[in-house]
Amino acid sequence: MTEGDPPDDGGPGGGVYEWYQRGLRLLADRNPDAAATLLARASEAEPSSRSILEALARAQFDAGRYREAIDSFTALIGRNPTDDYAQFGLGMAASRAGELRLAAEHLALAVAMRPDHGHYARALRGVRARQAAEESA
Repeated sequence: MTEGDPPDDGGPGGGVYEWYQRGLRLLADRNPDAAATLLARASEAEPSSRSILEALARAQFDAGRYREAIDSFTALIGRNPTDDYAQFGLGMAASRAGELRLAAEHLALAVAMRPDHGHYARALRGVRARQAAEESA
């Protein structure tokens, strides 16, 4: 190692922006586990970045890491409660994790914020149907 070289800590090369870009490419290439790993590192290095956190939440969701996605979407909502996409993402992650009450709450908020997004309303109807089926069982 020469002076000025970054320390070799076993992590990815490049800086935070490069990690973010690579994470997005991995996500687009349907490799969400690798994307989540890289984006988690980027988020740790740049915790105030909303873009990195949103990409991380998407990668966690796509990787089936629903509890982690819930945490990331919750953090996004903590920064901006009127973020309809974060409300939707939290609702979807909660639905996949089996937390239907939480899912319905956040999907309803997303629908109220963006009634023009039909997929928000469809997701809410699906969760409410599952809730009704569980209650009648």
